[in-house]
Amino acid sequence: MMLIEQAVGALRQGKVIAYPTEAVFGVGCDPDSEQALQALIELKQRDPAKGLILIAASFEQLLPYVDVSELSAEQLDAVFQSWPGPVTWVMPVSKKVHQLVHGQFDSVAVRVTDHPLVQQLCIEFSKPITSTSANLSGLSPCLSAEEVESQLGNEDVFIVKGAVGDRSKPSEIKDAKTLQILRQG
Repeated sequence: MMLIEQAVGALRQGKVIAYPTEAVFGVGCDPDSEQALQALIELKQRDPAKGLILIAASFEQLLPYVDVSELSAEQLDAVFQSWPGPVTWVMPVSKKVHQLVHGQFDSVAVRVTDHPLVQQLCIEFSKPITSTSANLSGLSPCLSAEEVESQLGNEDVFIVKGAVGDRSKPSEIKDAKTLQILRQG
Protein backbone atom coordinates (compact mmCIF):
# COMPACT_ATOMS: atom_id res chain seq x y z
CA MET A 1 0.00 0.00 0.00
CA MET A 2 2.90 2.34 0.78
CA LEU A 3 4.08 2.04 -2.83
CA ILE A 4 0.64 3.09 -4.11
CA GLU A 5 0.63 6.14 -1.81
CA GLN A 6 4.10 7.12 -3.05
CA ALA A 7 2.99 6.72 -6.67
CA VAL A 8 -0.10 8.88 -6.05
CA GLY A 9 2.16 11.48 -4.43
CA ALA A 10 4.36 11.47 -7.54
CA LEU A 11 1.27 11.85 -9.78
CA ARG A 12 0.04 14.80 -7.70
CA GLN A 13 3.47 16.44 -8.06
CA GLY A 14 3.19 16.25 -11.86
CA LYS A 15 5.64 13.37 -12.24
CA VAL A 16 5.55 10.44 -14.64
CA ILE A 17 5.15 6.97 -13.15
CA ALA A 18 5.82 3.50 -14.57
CA TYR A 19 3.51 0.68 -13.52
CA PRO A 20 2.54 -2.89 -14.50
CA THR A 21 -0.58 -3.33 -16.66
CA GLU A 22 -2.39 -6.36 -18.10
CA ALA A 23 0.42 -7.18 -20.58
CA VAL A 24 3.37 -4.78 -20.30
CA PHE A 25 4.67 -1.99 -18.08
CA GLY A 26 3.02 1.33 -18.81
CA VAL A 27 4.06 4.90 -18.15
CA GLY A 28 1.52 7.50 -17.24
CA CYS A 29 0.72 10.74 -15.51
CA ASP A 30 -2.09 13.03 -14.39
CA PRO A 31 -4.21 13.67 -17.52
CA ASP A 32 -5.08 17.16 -16.23
CA SER A 33 -1.48 18.35 -15.74
CA GLU A 34 0.08 19.98 -18.81
CA GLN A 35 3.52 19.81 -17.16
CA ALA A 36 3.16 16.06 -16.57
CA LEU A 37 1.78 15.41 -20.08
CA GLN A 38 4.72 17.31 -21.64
CA ALA A 39 7.18 15.32 -19.51
CA LEU A 40 5.57 12.04 -20.61
CA ILE A 41 5.63 12.97 -24.32
CA GLU A 42 9.30 14.00 -24.05
CA LEU A 43 10.23 10.88 -22.07
CA LYS A 44 8.65 8.59 -24.67
CA GLN A 45 9.95 10.67 -27.60
CA ARG A 46 6.36 10.32 -28.80
CA ASP A 47 4.58 12.32 -31.48
CA PRO A 48 2.07 14.49 -29.53
CA ALA A 49 -0.46 14.11 -32.37
CA LYS A 50 -0.88 10.40 -31.50
CA GLY A 51 -2.66 10.98 -28.19
CA LEU A 52 -2.62 8.72 -25.12
CA ILE A 53 -4.87 6.14 -23.47
CA LEU A 54 -6.69 6.91 -20.22
CA ILE A 55 -6.87 3.97 -17.82
CA ALA A 56 -9.29 3.97 -14.87
CA ALA A 57 -10.70 1.88 -12.03
CA SER A 58 -14.30 2.54 -13.12
CA PHE A 59 -16.32 4.06 -15.94
CA GLU A 60 -17.40 6.83 -13.53
CA GLN A 61 -13.78 8.00 -13.38
CA LEU A 62 -13.78 8.38 -17.17
CA LEU A 63 -17.01 10.40 -17.42
CA PRO A 64 -15.35 13.86 -17.26
CA TYR A 65 -13.13 12.87 -20.22
CA VAL A 66 -15.66 11.36 -22.66
CA ASP A 67 -18.79 12.72 -24.32
CA VAL A 68 -21.29 9.89 -23.80
CA SER A 69 -24.10 11.98 -25.32
CA GLU A 70 -22.81 10.88 -28.73
CA LEU A 71 -23.14 7.16 -27.89
CA SER A 72 -26.28 5.02 -27.93
CA ALA A 73 -27.35 2.63 -25.17
CA GLU A 74 -26.40 -0.27 -27.46
CA GLN A 75 -22.89 1.14 -28.00
CA LEU A 76 -22.41 1.70 -24.27
CA ASP A 77 -23.65 -1.84 -23.53
CA ALA A 78 -20.92 -3.24 -25.80
CA VAL A 79 -18.35 -1.18 -23.89
CA PHE A 80 -19.61 -2.24 -20.46
CA GLN A 81 -19.65 -5.94 -21.44
CA SER A 82 -15.89 -5.79 -22.05
CA TRP A 83 -14.95 -4.00 -18.80
CA PRO A 84 -13.11 -4.28 -16.57
CA GLY A 85 -10.56 -5.85 -18.85
CA PRO A 86 -7.93 -5.38 -21.54
CA VAL A 87 -10.17 -3.72 -24.14
CA THR A 88 -9.53 -0.05 -24.91
CA TRP A 89 -12.42 1.90 -26.45
CA VAL A 90 -12.12 5.02 -28.59
CA MET A 91 -14.93 7.39 -27.56
CA PRO A 92 -15.92 10.98 -28.36
CA VAL A 93 -13.75 13.29 -26.26
CA SER A 94 -15.05 15.84 -23.76
CA LYS A 95 -14.19 19.50 -24.42
CA LYS A 96 -12.23 19.73 -21.15
CA VAL A 97 -9.58 17.16 -22.12
CA HIS A 98 -6.07 18.47 -22.79
CA GLN A 99 -4.99 18.18 -26.43
CA LEU A 100 -1.93 16.11 -25.49
CA VAL A 101 -4.33 13.40 -24.22
CA HIS A 102 -6.42 13.16 -27.41
CA GLY A 103 -3.77 14.35 -29.88
CA GLN A 104 -5.06 15.19 -33.35
CA PHE A 105 -8.32 13.29 -32.80
CA ASP A 106 -11.82 14.31 -31.67
CA SER A 107 -11.90 11.10 -29.66
CA VAL A 108 -10.03 9.64 -26.70
CA ALA A 109 -8.93 6.06 -26.00
CA VAL A 110 -10.13 4.80 -22.59
CA ARG A 111 -9.99 1.56 -20.60
CA VAL A 112 -11.30 0.29 -17.27
CA THR A 113 -8.51 -1.98 -16.08
CA ASP A 114 -8.82 -5.30 -14.32
CA HIS A 115 -5.20 -5.17 -13.10
CA PRO A 116 -5.50 -5.00 -9.27
CA LEU A 117 -2.51 -2.70 -8.74
CA VAL A 118 -3.62 -0.21 -11.41
CA GLN A 119 -7.19 -0.31 -10.09
CA GLN A 120 -5.89 0.58 -6.62
CA LEU A 121 -3.70 3.33 -8.06
CA CYS A 122 -6.65 4.95 -9.85
CA ILE A 123 -8.91 4.58 -6.79
CA GLU A 124 -6.33 6.27 -4.54
CA PHE A 125 -5.66 8.99 -7.17
CA SER A 126 -9.45 9.49 -7.57
CA LYS A 127 -9.24 9.71 -11.36
CA PRO A 128 -7.76 8.02 -14.42
CA ILE A 129 -4.11 8.14 -15.39
CA THR A 130 -2.64 8.20 -18.87
CA SER A 131 -1.26 4.93 -20.16
CA THR A 132 1.22 4.18 -22.89
CA SER A 133 3.77 1.38 -23.07
CA ALA A 134 6.94 1.89 -21.04
CA ASN A 135 9.56 2.11 -23.75
CA LEU A 136 11.25 4.63 -25.94
CA SER A 137 9.55 4.96 -29.34
CA GLY A 138 10.74 2.13 -31.57
CA LEU A 139 11.94 -0.17 -28.78
CA SER A 140 10.08 -3.16 -27.32
CA PRO A 141 7.76 -2.47 -24.36
CA CYS A 142 9.21 -3.22 -20.92
CA LEU A 143 7.89 -6.30 -19.09
CA SER A 144 9.48 -5.66 -15.68
CA ALA A 145 10.53 -2.86 -13.35
CA GLU A 146 14.16 -3.78 -14.12
CA GLU A 147 13.59 -3.29 -17.86
CA VAL A 148 11.97 0.08 -17.15
CA GLU A 149 15.02 1.11 -15.10
CA SER A 150 17.30 -0.04 -17.91
CA GLN A 151 15.41 1.85 -20.67
CA LEU A 152 14.11 4.87 -18.77
CA GLY A 153 16.23 4.82 -15.61
CA ASN A 154 18.00 8.11 -16.26
CA GLU A 155 14.67 9.91 -16.36
CA ASP A 156 12.63 11.29 -13.47
CA VAL A 157 10.16 8.39 -13.39
CA PHE A 158 8.63 6.85 -10.26
CA ILE A 159 8.56 3.07 -10.81
CA VAL A 160 5.77 1.05 -9.18
CA LYS A 161 7.21 -2.44 -8.82
CA GLY A 162 4.76 -5.25 -9.50
CA ALA A 163 3.90 -8.04 -11.90
CA VAL A 164 2.32 -7.52 -15.28
CA GLY A 165 -0.85 -9.49 -16.02
CA ASP A 166 -0.89 -12.69 -18.04
CA ARG A 167 -1.88 -11.14 -21.38
CA SER A 168 0.67 -11.76 -24.13
CA LYS A 169 -0.42 -8.80 -26.28
CA PRO A 170 -1.30 -5.15 -25.60
CA SER A 171 -4.98 -4.29 -25.20
CA GLU A 172 -7.39 -4.63 -28.08
CA ILE A 173 -8.62 -1.24 -29.31
CA LYS A 174 -12.20 -0.80 -30.55
CA ASP A 175 -14.22 2.16 -31.81
CA ALA A 176 -17.26 2.77 -29.57
CA LYS A 177 -19.27 4.35 -32.40
CA THR A 178 -18.73 1.66 -35.05
CA LEU A 179 -17.88 -1.23 -32.65
CA GLN A 180 -15.09 -2.18 -35.06
CA ILE A 181 -11.69 -3.48 -33.94
CA LEU A 182 -8.93 -0.92 -34.60
CA ARG A 183 -6.08 -3.03 -33.14
CA GLN A 184 -6.19 -6.76 -32.44
CA GLY A 185 -5.46 -7.67 -28.82
